Amino acid sequence: MIVVKYFGVIAEHTNSTEEQIGLSELSLPDCVAALMKKYSFEDVQFSIALNQNLIDKSSDIVLRANDELAFLPPFAGG
Repeated sequence: MIVVKYFGVIAEHTNSTEEQIGLSELSLPDCVAALMKKYSFEDVQFSIALNQNLIDKSSDIVLRANDELAFLPPFAGG
């Protein structure tokens, strides 16, 4: 299982803060594209963290069982 967490405006679009994906060996770009299509948040700016480390959402990474993927809204400094 891959755990996907949603924060801020993305959680509002998904009506959820977390879900689990039963697939593993899934590429990050394929996963991101599928979730964007499923929840229609193509117009929302976001960053991605994999296992609590920020990564480029177009990285050619293969997601594995027990990975945690987080969709993060833009951060405001202060």
